[in-house]
Amino acid sequence: LKLEVLTKLLICLFCLNEFNLASFLQLFLDDARIKNFTSCFKEKKFLHFFFTRLKQNDTGKYEKDFPYFSPCGREKNFVRCDDLPIVFTHVHEVLEKNGETKDYLSYNHAGDLLLVNFEPNKLFMLPQTGRVYHPANEQYGGVGLVKSSLAIEFSKNIEFCDEESEEYGKPTHFTWKGLRYELSNEILKLLSEKQFSQLHY
Repeated sequence: LKLEVLTKLLICLFCLNEFNLASFLQLFLDDARIKNFTSCFKEKKFLHFFFTRLKQNDTGKYEKDFPYFSPCGREKNFVRCDDLPIVFTHVHEVLEKNGETKDYLSYNHAGDLLLVNFEPNKLFMLPQTGRVYHPANEQYGGVGLVKSSLAIEFSKNIEFCDEESEEYGKPTHFTWKGLRYELSNEILKLLSEKQFSQLHY
C-alpha cells in the first residue's frame, strides 16, 4: 500500500509541472529558488517541443495563476509569465528557393526551430511602457513581445505623431532595410482585449 501511494505521488509530481517565464524569456520550474541562465531550460529541441504545444489554459485548473498550458502526454505543464509567453529574440534572414531573402523572427530561444514571418508594418510600440509587440500564432493569443535589446534596435527606426497631433506619441511608421512602412497598429486591439490589463507599468 505504501509503495502504491508513493508511486501515485511520484506520478502527480511528474504530471503537474509548474513553469515560470521570466520577462526576458527564460523557462524555469516555478519553484526554482535561483532563476538565471544556468538554471533555465536551454535545449532547443525541448523548447520547440514545449512551446509548439503551449496554449491558453482552458483546463479549468489554476487558470488564474497559470494562464497558459503545455500538455505532454500524461504530463500537465502549467505556465505563467510576466507579460506574454512568446518573446521574439532575433531576426533570421533566410535564403528562399527562388533566390530571394526573407526575414523571420525567432522566438523563445529555439533558434530556427521556432520562427514567424517578420511583418514590419505590424510592429507596435505601447507608449505607456515602451514595449514593442509583433503578431504571433493564434494559439498564443495572436501577439508576442519583442525582446528588449531587439526592441531598442527597432525603436531607432520608429516614427511617432508629433506634439501638434491629437494622437501625440502614437507610432506611425517603421523603416526596415530602406523601406518605410506605415504601421497598422492593429495589435493594440489584441492588447486591449487580452493583455492590456496585465501589463506592468
